[in-house]
Amino acid sequence: MKRDVAAAALLSLPHRRYNPLTGEWLLVSAERTSRPWLGSEEAPNVGGEPAYDPTCYLCPGNVRANGERNPVYESTFFFTNDFAALQPDSPVASLEEGLLRAESEQGTCQVICFSPRHDLTISRMTAAQARTVVDLWAERSETLGKTFEWVQVFENRGSAMGASNPHPHGQIWAGSALPREAEKEDRSQKAHWAATGHSLLLDYAEQELGGPRDLGSDSDWLVVVPFWAAWPFETLIIPRRPVSCLPDLDVRQRELLAGRLTKLLRGYDELFDAPFPYSMGWHQAPFDGVDRPDWQLHAHFYPPLLQATVRKFMVGYELLSEPQRDITAEDAADRLRSAIKAANP
Repeated sequence: MKRDVAAAALLSLPHRRYNPLTGEWLLVSAERTSRPWLGSEEAPNVGGEPAYDPTCYLCPGNVRANGERNPVYESTFFFTNDFAALQPDSPVASLEEGLLRAESEQGTCQVICFSPRHDLTISRMTAAQARTVVDLWAERSETLGKTFEWVQVFENRGSAMGASNPHPHGQIWAGSALPREAEKEDRSQKAHWAATGHSLLLDYAEQELGGPRDLGSDSDWLVVVPFWAAWPFETLIIPRRPVSCLPDLDVRQRELLAGRLTKLLRGYDELFDAPFPYSMGWHQAPFDGVDRPDWQLHAHFYPPLLQATVRKFMVGYELLSEPQRDITAEDAADRLRSAIKAANP
């Protein structure tokens, strides 16, 4: 039977938290990291990549897997993925037989090299260098959004998150349908707007500013460990003024975002004194020609590590019931704030 307890007491007990962005719950079991660990351990990322690798298929001037040669690029560079998961000319088709349904999906996949340097991750960039990445995200989103409804900008960093090449890069997949996570966020943001006339994420940002999960925001951006974070050191980045997609960011917002990104990622690397693996991605409004005042642009960072060599696995209960986390979002934010401060004196 449930009983009323003070908020602070509740958050120190096993409890569930609600994610208003997806309409889902997760289980929080504070300080479960103290249990004995005899399972698999991750080899820490050691970094130390050369500035140029003659065997890397993303470095300037090198030959890629399909036989094409990269230009000798000097800043950012993008190309259509040589092994794209989506094709723009896929035939339109569908299947519906009782409970069995399928439909074709048209789209494209692009690779974005953040820098010609094989060793220059965003965490090691200057804010000016990171700004070129932000600008390319926005330019590619605007271009692809003229053809496809959903434009997903993302980065997998480190072999622990499936990155197939250490050269700093990300991807953009664009498709004609709204995918599962986008549908959930679209539904929740629409419902909040209909009920209140406000943006869900802007309301959330105001509630988090200066609080125990705020990682040091500025006048234009909130950087926070969300109250409902599922991954150990998960973070959420939200512009503090209405913006629905990356191309809508103005000059000031782009400059400040570049600075926020480099500071956050240096903090991640500082946390365990090693290059920190993560998957990150931007969720922007569907490019369907419809005005979206309810939809607020935001970025998710999903790092998998609980400890330097111990990974958080989403298995068992997480797969069959709901996500579960082993430390509170408040504890994670406290550790991340300290790491960000140490990495950005």
